[in-house]
Amino acid sequence: MIYIGNHLSSSKGFLAMGKAASELGGTTFAFFTRNPRGGAAKEIDPEDAKALNEYLSANGFGKLVAHGPYTMNLCSDKADIREFAKNALAEDLRRMEYTPDQYYNFHPGSHVGQGVEAAIPMIAEALNFAMFEGMTTTVLLETMAGKGSEVGRTFEEIKAIMELVKDKTHLGVCLDTCHVWDGGYDISDFDKVLDEFDRVIGLENLKAIHLNDSMNDSGSHKDRHEKLGKGHIGEEILKKVVQNPRVQGLPFILETPNEDAGYKVEIATVKSWMK
Repeated sequence: MIYIGNHLSSSKGFLAMGKAASELGGTTFAFFTRNPRGGAAKEIDPEDAKALNEYLSANGFGKLVAHGPYTMNLCSDKADIREFAKNALAEDLRRMEYTPDQYYNFHPGSHVGQGVEAAIPMIAEALNFAMFEGMTTTVLLETMAGKGSEVGRTFEEIKAIMELVKDKTHLGVCLDTCHVWDGGYDISDFDKVLDEFDRVIGLENLKAIHLNDSMNDSGSHKDRHEKLGKGHIGEEILKKVVQNPRVQGLPFILETPNEDAGYKVEIATVKSWMK
């Protein structure tokens, strides 16, 4: 079995997200730790966070996959942007301890013309600054489509960051099906892609999957998500991804262009693939 869910708004608090996930049929969910376009993080109500933790335990949820803001560019060519990103990351990881032992996923960043070789040490340096002794959160680097100057377009780039991070116990990868497809990995043979992931990074480091179809052909490097079965990846390939025995037990997060009603249908569809 897998755990399935979607991105939810945190505007009504932690427990409300858990209940909303259940209403949609979800057994996991994702949420932004702050406004995805940046800015200050909302103050946390410890009692609300505790209520969510109890709800997750009582209702058989898998790991949650929190998401850092899109504006958090740890390898920007501007020092002030890197400083904001580094401090936002550090603050987010401290705040994640209100919901302990979950996942925190983020986009590695864009090198903005500096080159991947310059960017990778910047990302690792920020992670080493932000991660702390005693933390329970596992930080996930997300595989990227490779649009513009994105870092993380190949498994080798992800691995290069990981090698420079000191705390490897709390480090892993979130594989996005749209991103790797757009990045040139043909997941129509998902076992072959997993073999490559295992060779480069190690399959034990694959902690979560973003389950999305793509509006583009494989190798387009465009990153345009589509509803399940409506894009160039297609239902049959995504169904095989979900059913693959090597990814059972992982949280799968939908980031398709949907409202709640659409997510409810997709969650039910994914569950039907598992029967």
